Amino acid sequence: MNTLKVGVCLCAAVLLSGCNPLMSASLNNLKAAVVGPDEVDVTAAEVAAVNYPQLKLTTPSGSGVLALMREREDLQFWVASGKQVLLLRDGLAVRSIGLGLEGDLDGTRLADDSPFKRGLHHVADGFITRRWIDLYKGQEVGVIVNSRFSRRADTTLNILDKEYAVLRVDEQIDAPAIGLHATNHYWVDPRDGFILQSEQQLTTQLRVKVVQLTPARRHLP
Repeated sequence: MNTLKVGVCLCAAVLLSGCNPLMSASLNNLKAAVVGPDEVDVTAAEVAAVNYPQLKLTTPSGSGVLALMREREDLQFWVASGKQVLLLRDGLAVRSIGLGLEGDLDGTRLADDSPFKRGLHHVADGFITRRWIDLYKGQEVGVIVNSRFSRRADTTLNILDKEYAVLRVDEQIDAPAIGLHATNHYWVDPRDGFILQSEQQLTTQLRVKVVQLTPARRHLP
């Protein structure tokens, strides 16, 4: 884990050095979480000025913009200059570093039938599966998270003054071993399953909102 932290943070320091002032300020906003930073406001022009895919991340203690620094097959490394890291796999947050004041999500293993692998636009209403998570604090390993999916109505999502037709999918999660009970929300492109926005409970204390600011599926330069 330490190797991952060092490698990703060094990568962020080099690649983010060319970011515009807004990028640096908003990325550092998460670092000031303990003092309750203001919500980050981002414009389409500011996002377009940065040559990396970006997302806006909101946690209980702050918000900021993260850049996609690395891709390893279906695993994406989203990094803030304040050394916070969020790993996404098919739109699902599977690990966090430096985001949880009470502890981070240290790892996630999906079941073979996980609907994230095929895309949530294919998931059947009422579909039940599970995944296993590791927690950084408390040293809980292999905690079972049961989940049940519900398809909701089609709706319209506005990101940076642009509208997207999306399908909302809800996921009820339950991990009795750690007292975790929550509902995650995913706003999904019905054509290919790309998750444009989500609200996900990662641990009992850490809930995040993820908004893709470059939903045109930009890849690393």
